[in-house]
Amino acid sequence: MIRILLIRHGSTDTVGRVVYGRMPGVHLSEQGRRQAEAAGQAIRRRYQLHQVISSPMERAQETAGLIARPQNLSVSIDEAFNELDVGQWTGKTIEDLQSSPSWKQYNQLRSLYAPPGGERLIDVQQRSWNALDRMIREQREGTVAIVTHGDVIRSLLLLFLGAPLDHILRLEVGTGSVSEVNFDDGQPLVRTINEQFW
Repeated sequence: MIRILLIRHGSTDTVGRVVYGRMPGVHLSEQGRRQAEAAGQAIRRRYQLHQVISSPMERAQETAGLIARPQNLSVSIDEAFNELDVGQWTGKTIEDLQSSPSWKQYNQLRSLYAPPGGERLIDVQQRSWNALDRMIREQREGTVAIVTHGDVIRSLLLLFLGAPLDHILRLEVGTGSVSEVNFDDGQPLVRTINEQFW
């Protein structure tokens, strides 16, 4: 059996207010660092990690480092777990987008629509699942922590639960949270969602 811990990066100063997508230079806030440290300590008490993988975004790498440190592990970067590319919405505030028809359309039908110039959620789900599936086939046992982003985690959880992507906003995946999925003979078992340790 292989255990996958899907970990959302810790909080930033603009989380919930700005659609920053892949905008560079977004770092963990003090609260985000506390969340990541608490998650790292809680994971160390429960599991022996075999690998820590991170999205290339700074906030994810910083979180991954705080997850890996208590177990003296290095962090590997995998583009497959990168944030959703939000295209022309990068850096815009959620308040500014509220009146946009494309914003409303996107949030009602995530399975069909992408941000202008951005990436469809189904493509995020496919790229992250392809990487995860390859890892499961190669490793087959152990515990792997993957530090990534809210939409990446929610899209994978919906896949494992057999639920449509349009239900993505029905899943809470808070900053610094851990969701556990076990794979036995390739079959996913979702053990926990949005577990928080602070």
